[in-house]
Amino acid sequence: MKIICSKNFTAERAWGALDIANLNGTTVRLHWTDQPYKWHVNDGEEVFAVLDGIVEMHYRERSDEGGEAGVSEHIAVLEAGDVFYAQVGCEHVAHPRGEARILVIEKEGSV
Repeated sequence: MKIICSKNFTAERAWGALDIANLNGTTVRLHWTDQPYKWHVNDGEEVFAVLDGIVEMHYRERSDEGGEAGVSEHIAVLEAGDVFYAQVGCEHVAHPRGEARILVIEKEGSV
């Protein structure tokens, strides 16, 4: 049994995490940050839920319109209670506005 008050969680460094659970190779972690992450593609799917703060999630979509491959970048502004789902192959980066606390569910060992 664990009860975690996410609003009180801080870490010593940006993107520091508290491991909450490992569900047969899927991790559930609480992250604290006040700095952007880095552009990345996870090894599997990722669920990213903002618990506190505001996060700008930048993501890239690839298209092949008319035989020409292109990449477009988008930004979704996520507030407390909002969830971002990254499919396999989704390139993305999170930029918090100030401090943020984020629950991340992803394959163990993912970036």
